[in-house]
Amino acid sequence: MRVAVVGTGVIGASWTALFLAHGHHVTATDPSPDAEAALRAAVTAHWPGLVGATASGTEARDERVRGADGSLGEALGRLAFTGDPAEAVAGAEFVQENGPEREAVKDALFAVLDAAAPAGTVLASSSSGLTPSRIQRACGRHPERVLVGHPFNPPHLVPLVEVVPGARTGEDAVRAAIAFYTALGRRPVRVRRELPGHLANRLQAALWREAYALVASGAASVADLDAVIAHGPGLRWALLGPFANQHLSGGSGGIAHVLEHLGPPMEEWWADLGAPRLTPDLVEAVVAGVAEEFAGTDPADVVADRDRLLQLLVAAKAATTTLGGTL
Repeated sequence: MRVAVVGTGVIGASWTALFLAHGHHVTATDPSPDAEAALRAAVTAHWPGLVGATASGTEARDERVRGADGSLGEALGRLAFTGDPAEAVAGAEFVQENGPEREAVKDALFAVLDAAAPAGTVLASSSSGLTPSRIQRACGRHPERVLVGHPFNPPHLVPLVEVVPGARTGEDAVRAAIAFYTALGRRPVRVRRELPGHLANRLQAALWREAYALVASGAASVADLDAVIAHGPGLRWALLGPFANQHLSGGSGGIAHVLEHLGPPMEEWWADLGAPRLTPDLVEAVVAGVAEEFAGTDPADVVADRDRLLQLLVAAKAATTTLGGTL
């Protein structure tokens, strides 16, 4: 399959590595003068993790990775680059756009993509902030094939993709996008109503809001709040979502039992949650707290450890009888 990647920054490079690992031919485009060299370097850096994941996870078992010999050189041979977005999408069977989150830039870019891509080709945007209906305004030719396919960073490791149709998106495009992402070993979730931030970012924002409020009130340090999540509920959240976790905590009575006994105090906690503002003092406190937390630690080492454990976790979940499926 021929895939076009439009915009090859952090997200676009991650998508590119994933597409190549699944044997697709990729034509990438980006206006930056050193974009091609940076993209090839990023794919090279991502490749060992992708090869390790496909060797140990479900992708190896169900043979989703196919058409490639597994070598970096063979994969890079299927990667082409052009500075012209119209040329990049002219022969594409799927387009993944990752441009800047600025309306004027998106409008100009999607006008080009809509004019140049084949009529039946899905135009998926990685946008986390703009709705597909807003993006469709720039597409006078085929707005029905435009949607958001929002990944979670890094997309070559994290399976979630939020598929968001716009007001004019056709069902054929939605089905095609879900099928494409599923074949990549991703876990697509259809968002049933357009919302700023889609689903995952809104859930994150709710947690961030209270974390910032707790720092502002002096209830905890930045490091302690990170520890509370990373060494507590975050471990369970990596395996099951909020409703499933509540259900299991209710024993034989399940979530009905939890809501009967803990629902009233939970409503009291909701009423007491903070509504912080990013004042200069709060920003300074958070920045200083993170600096203290990372003192003596190279963030690059943390990223490397994070990505290695993500690979192991995704593969381990996929090997279970329940956690790699619908839960």
